[in-house]
Amino acid sequence: MSEYQKQREVNGSKNKRTAFGAASMALFMVGAAYAAVPLYDLFCRVTGYGGTTQTATAPPSSVATREITIRFDASLNRDIPWSFKPPSQPVQLAIGEQGLAFYEAHNPTDTSITGTATYNVSPAKAGIYFSKIDCFCFVEQVLAPGERVDMPVSFFVDPDILTDPEMIDVKTITLSYTFFKVSDTALVEPSSPKG
Repeated sequence: MSEYQKQREVNGSKNKRTAFGAASMALFMVGAAYAAVPLYDLFCRVTGYGGTTQTATAPPSSVATREITIRFDASLNRDIPWSFKPPSQPVQLAIGEQGLAFYEAHNPTDTSITGTATYNVSPAKAGIYFSKIDCFCFVEQVLAPGERVDMPVSFFVDPDILTDPEMIDVKTITLSYTFFKVSDTALVEPSSPKG
């Protein structure tokens, strides 16, 4: 075998390893991209990063004497023609006490529209201590033409907030929801608005 053929074999072997390595890296990057969203979501839920709240099935058994104010905010994505209002007054409750608030959505159009809401709290660092027991977020809400609904959210602030030195300055938490349009479900004849 000539020196040229040996060199060609060595180069061919290197090229195959390089191609295999590049393909493996590409597959790894695609897999990492798919895993990034659920991993980021898990990270946010565990740490409260970005104002991500926690979920719970019941409020804690103990209630603190310190109170905290909960304010409410509502907004709409520009593609959804609803009106969406937060509770008009803030709620003051003891830390650990269960609160209940109602957001109001209204579809003033002559078309059934499906929407879904996302949420966060501010300050963002309070997200890990704000727990929702029940809410309308991430559930598709279908509003018929003219329909108006009150949507409840049940929540509490975890008493562990009292032991975190980073939270000593937090006296008010704002719960914000934003509604996005999912789809038009049906065109119907105009009707008189409900409530």
